[in-house]
Amino acid sequence: MDEELVASELKGNTLRVYWFLLQFPKDSVGPRVVQRKLGFSSPALAVYHLEKLVELGLAEKVSGEYRLTKTVNVGVLKQFLRIGGFIIPRYVLYVTLFVTLLVFFVINFREINFYSLYALIFGLLGTGILVYETFRVWKSRPY
Repeated sequence: MDEELVASELKGNTLRVYWFLLQFPKDSVGPRVVQRKLGFSSPALAVYHLEKLVELGLAEKVSGEYRLTKTVNVGVLKQFLRIGGFIIPRYVLYVTLFVTLLVFFVINFREINFYSLYALIFGLLGTGILVYETFRVWKSRPY
């Protein structure tokens, strides 16, 4: 499927259903499970969005249940990294690096001078900005 078409169709509840399927990459999920977990009013609404994913080539229907077949990074999904069943913001890697470096710097902090204070301020600012951006991206997740 064309990535532009997938990006235009993968919005709203369809995106929420896709996000839900991303959490179970090897398992099949039935429409009732999707309905209950996402709070849809009926299983028919879940089937509609699941069938939409099948039409886009992102899922397949096997024995009345649906399984993810293809992963795409479009829209808000570009901001996330999938590791198995875990979906985390990409910024988590940078936050981990900055926090580790900041802790190492503070542990080895020997004397206060212009350069050490300068490094500490920029380390704190960089860490604070990345933590803020990570939480902002996490709040924008579809599910």
